[in-house]
Amino acid sequence: MKRWTPKAIATEAKLLLIGIPVLLWTLIPVYHMALFAFSAKDSATSGNLWPQNPTLDNFRVVFQQKHFYLDHFWVQLGNSLLIAVSVGAITLFVATTAAFAISRLRVRGGRTVMNLALFTYFIPAAFLAVPMYKTMGNYGLLNSQWALILAMVTIASPYCIWVLKQASDKLPYELDEAARMDGASPLQLFRLVYLPLMVPSLVAVGTYSLLLAWNEYLYAFLLLSNDKSVTLAVALGNFLSADDSPWELLMATGLIYALPPAAIYYAFKRYMVGGLTAGAVKS
Repeated sequence: MKRWTPKAIATEAKLLLIGIPVLLWTLIPVYHMALFAFSAKDSATSGNLWPQNPTLDNFRVVFQQKHFYLDHFWVQLGNSLLIAVSVGAITLFVATTAAFAISRLRVRGGRTVMNLALFTYFIPAAFLAVPMYKTMGNYGLLNSQWALILAMVTIASPYCIWVLKQASDKLPYELDEAARMDGASPLQLFRLVYLPLMVPSLVAVGTYSLLLAWNEYLYAFLLLSNDKSVTLAVALGNFLSADDSPWELLMATGLIYALPPAAIYYAFKRYMVGGLTAGAVKS
């Protein structure tokens, strides 16, 4: 049983003084989103702390696509899901194989390549949007979902490679030597030794890259223009194009759009914390 001392009580009090304001600051926007989503159009901006007559009509309108801004809601939600899953899978493959080659096979120049890749993060991703647009145009990929997928893989891969490489460095090299003595090839070493031991970090970087693509707006806005190919994140921006924007529908759609990443995060949060911090401190 934990013994409460004056020092421990003071520490807990300090943590609460910091944690409660941070929690409220985080939850207030979510609260206002829910407030609008469950309010009727004429009462959404009434200033009440909770709608007098909560309604689910806004969600019915969204699901049944009964507003011209929502004509392609399900298609756009599917686009977001397809692009996010594709980015997560491709980034995971690229980062896993690269980290294995650099850390376990120790290919010549691998660490230099990794450091150069990380150097790209000194340039904000927003500054690379126009060059990325020009590059995709040169290769004829504009207005193709592959343009956004490749762009997001490019952005996510360096960090994922670094995380997996740091985690891989913590694995004992005696395991590799034992596997080689038993006649294991590099592919068998990768499949039978490396992958099973790296599961927490693999889940972490896969989830990170998936959520990064799910929440992306700028690159999706630049690289995709067709209403049936854009992601739902971009489509949400259309709600702001009118003077009398349907805020209640915007917030209902936003709340729906926020649920999948929240569910993914809470399902894998144990792996996220353990995997993304793996290798941060070497013993």
